[in-house]
Amino acid sequence: MEAPQPPSAPQDLSEALKEATQEVHARAENVEFLKNFQKGQVPREGFKMVMSSLYHIYLALEEEMERNKTHPAIAPVFFPEELNRTPALEQDMEFWYGPQWRKEIPLSAATEKYVNQLHDVGHTEPELLVAHAYTRYLGDLSGGQILKRIAQKSLGLPSTGEGVAFFSFPAIDNATKFKQLYRSRMNAIGMSPATKKKVVEEAQTSFLLNIEMFEELQELLSKNQENGNLSENQTLRKRAGDKGQGPTSTETAPQKPPQSLLSHLPLLRWILTLSIVATVAVGFYAM
Repeated sequence: MEAPQPPSAPQDLSEALKEATQEVHARAENVEFLKNFQKGQVPREGFKMVMSSLYHIYLALEEEMERNKTHPAIAPVFFPEELNRTPALEQDMEFWYGPQWRKEIPLSAATEKYVNQLHDVGHTEPELLVAHAYTRYLGDLSGGQILKRIAQKSLGLPSTGEGVAFFSFPAIDNATKFKQLYRSRMNAIGMSPATKKKVVEEAQTSFLLNIEMFEELQELLSKNQENGNLSENQTLRKRAGDKGQGPTSTETAPQKPPQSLLSHLPLLRWILTLSIVATVAVGFYAM
């Protein structure tokens, strides 16, 4: 008679997230336009739109992480000094959009949907923020420096880091060790199987939100190409700046898309997901 097998150990949350995102990883590996990105074909206007979307997303994520920092699921993985991206993105926004950037940067419908999701879970189920924080921050740490160098070279940016501060983590000396610490802290969070399942599902939701975002960007860029110099005000709702500021008559007119924009549309889809698909693919499977 065979001896009874001991019950298998519960799966770590990080492993559960890795397993749940394997399909997205496979899709990322097979993206044909990745080769174009590696060649440095990065349109300037598309990159600006990417960075503005990231600003809105990280502002929402970090507002909710700060508000819930004493929550049992958030406290172990709350590293504002090491990880927060909002201050760096504010520097990048001023570089790309000028001193009045709070009135200039666009907020697309898909980006706003993502922002609303972050605020919703922050208010109703804060533990689900763990999924968003893990997939974003560890992905950024894994692939950010490579993407930074490509952007600097392709766009002729200063080697001192202006315009790409988002990709630098000056408070983290060793990214590999920090990611190990982060995963161990996250895996130690006390969660019921039902809660862990919801966190995994939220990680999948974050990917879907990003897919919607880059699909919307492709549509907007296609319309710009078709219509020539289509005003950004006709396609994107400007973010109302702090203290209720709105667009003024002195706003700078959007630049006309480059003539070669259409050929770069698949590439721009890649760039828009650079923080959640490309870097997460590297992060989850190369750490």
